[in-house]
Amino acid sequence: MNSKYAPLFESFTFPSGVEVKNRVVMAPMTNFSSNADGTVTDAEVKYYARRSDGVGMVVTACTYVTANGKGFQGEFGGDRDELIPSLKQVATAIKEQGAKAVLQIFHGGRQCPPELVPNGEIVSASAVPVEGNGKPVPRELTDQEIESIIHDFGETTRRAIEAGYDGVEIHGANGYLIQQFFSPHSNRREDRWGGSIDKRLTFPLAVVDEVKKVAAEHAKAPFIIGYRFSPEEPETPGITMAETLVLIDALADKNLDYLHVSLQEFWSKPRRGAEDSRARIEIILERVGDKVPVIGVGSLYTADDVLKAFQSGVPFIAMGRELIIDPDWVQKVKEGREAEIVTKIDKSKQQDLVVPDPLWQAIIHSPGWFPGIE
Repeated sequence: MNSKYAPLFESFTFPSGVEVKNRVVMAPMTNFSSNADGTVTDAEVKYYARRSDGVGMVVTACTYVTANGKGFQGEFGGDRDELIPSLKQVATAIKEQGAKAVLQIFHGGRQCPPELVPNGEIVSASAVPVEGNGKPVPRELTDQEIESIIHDFGETTRRAIEAGYDGVEIHGANGYLIQQFFSPHSNRREDRWGGSIDKRLTFPLAVVDEVKKVAAEHAKAPFIIGYRFSPEEPETPGITMAETLVLIDALADKNLDYLHVSLQEFWSKPRRGAEDSRARIEIILERVGDKVPVIGVGSLYTADDVLKAFQSGVPFIAMGRELIIDPDWVQKVKEGREAEIVTKIDKSKQQDLVVPDPLWQAIIHSPGWFPGIE
């Protein structure tokens, strides 16, 4: 190995006590490849196994905690005990390759396609649709339903523990239900769940508390609890960088194992709410980096891209598309073969890359999302 990359291969122990072998994480990516009943497919399990050998930790695709939270066609579920054997298949495949397995848990809220949820009824913090023509208006959740969904996040955490996962990642990013409660765009409530920024924090923090409580009750070994967030929203009103700093201050006080920033570009800069020309990740690190480990992510294709990002001070780099394009990315760096890393997807290599058909179709028909398609 080229010695300059050695820091990427140092082990790390999370606050919970879980140790990972290096600083590279497989980022959570929807793969559209599960069965209609929420169980995983063999193709999906093989896809995870193929990418779990080099990285220190794998965060799965998001898993719905409530039947009306299913956000994607072909998403695997965690909303009932019958799915524990299915969940276990993924955890086992990842762990057998030497990586830690983290289940990402979520509720899609107003972003759920009506055809995927019971009675076609989508729900959210308030009856405010996603911006755009023809978007369905969600029904505002009742107080009792909100409490029930918080409980569901805890129940799915218990299932993750029983299925053998090393942790869970609470998906508070990308405009899904947890973010919908924090956002002034989607949360127009005037009760204990909305109004001021402190009240808009109530639901996200309640989910964190419930997950932590369940893990303390059920986990027999150290258990990772992370939280993923998006720094800003494009809508007006919407989450600004200044509001994000309030969110991460509150999360940093929760003794989480990590905060995972959801970014398309690692070095992207704030849109608004920050009188600061630095990259968002630098602002976030300065704010909470000494309190909680931060995972950075976003269009880092080469070994030097990742090393430069790591030198910003983040203890972890997550890679998503890069590990679809080259599942051997980490091993190549470790073996001094970083010049052999593939950075553009080859449409003739589906079998070699072990990518399930639904995900492969999404990739080759989405050049905007998946750059470098040849």
